[in-house]
Amino acid sequence: MARVVYCGGEFVSEHEARISMFDRGFLFGDAVYEVTAVIGGRMVDNDLHLARLERSLSELAIPMPLPRAEIEAIQHALIEKNQLMEGTVYLQVSRGEEDREFVYSADLKPTFIAFTQAKNLLNNKGQTAGLAVNLVEDPRWNRRDIKTIMLLGQVMAKRDAKAAGFDDTWFVEDGTITEGASSTAYIVTNDKRIITRANSKAILPGCTRAALLRLCSTHGVALEERAFTIAEAQGAAEAFQTSATSLVTPIVRIGDVSLNGGVPGPLTRQLQAYYLEHVNMLQS
Repeated sequence: MARVVYCGGEFVSEHEARISMFDRGFLFGDAVYEVTAVIGGRMVDNDLHLARLERSLSELAIPMPLPRAEIEAIQHALIEKNQLMEGTVYLQVSRGEEDREFVYSADLKPTFIAFTQAKNLLNNKGQTAGLAVNLVEDPRWNRRDIKTIMLLGQVMAKRDAKAAGFDDTWFVEDGTITEGASSTAYIVTNDKRIITRANSKAILPGCTRAALLRLCSTHGVALEERAFTIAEAQGAAEAFQTSATSLVTPIVRIGDVSLNGGVPGPLTRQLQAYYLEHVNMLQS
C-alpha cells in the first residue's frame, strides 16, 4: 500500500503529493528539516527535534508553518496512518514559492511536508558490530548549526566513503574532527573520558547528543566538550557516533586505524544500554 504523507496542508497518498517547481527549497536549498526516530510506534526525543526545528527556522527568518502542537499531531497521525513501528518521521519546511529571485519577498507562506520511513534502527550492522569511518576535509558552509537541506557535501562524502570500503564519514577542519557526515562524533580516552566537540556554528547541535549528555551526567560518566585531533581519534580507546537514526553507534575503525581490536568498546556498549533504557522509559 502507498504511504500516506502530509503535503499541501492535507494527508494524501505519496503518489498524489506535489510541490511547486518554484519552491525555494527546490531552487535554492532554502529550507530546513528534522528527522525523529520512531521505536515501538512512538517518537524518541521529539521535543528536542521540534525545538531545533523552530531554532533553525528562526535563524533563517522563516516562520513556523504551524504551531508546534499541530506539527506534533501531524507526526502522530502519520505514524498511525502508516502503522509505523520502527523508523523515522521526516519534516521539511521551505521558505515558500515564488518566481526565481535571490532576494525573496517578505510575505511568503512556508511550504511544509512530512512523511514516515520504515527503518531498522535497533538491530543493524552499526548497532551490533560497529562502523568504519573515512576522514575527509569538511566541505560544508560555516553555519552547520542550522539544519538546512543543503546536504550535497554529505552526499558526496558518503558516496566516496562507500566506494572506498567505509561505512560512513567524519569531517575534518584545521586538523580536528568536526562531526560525522550525519552524526555527532565522540572518542573515549584510555582513562574512560568521553570527548566530543562543544556546540558552535561548526557543528549541528544534535538532539541525540543532548539526550546522551544528560544520561552521562545522570550515570556519572566523565565527559569533556572540546575539539579533538585526528591523532587523538585514531589513538582513542573507543569511538562512537550518535544521531536520531543511528542512536549510539560504535566506531571500530577510523581511516586505516582499528580501535579496540576492531570491536565495539565496553563504555560504548554501556552507553548504548543507557540510551535504550531512556528510549524504553519514553515508551512507558
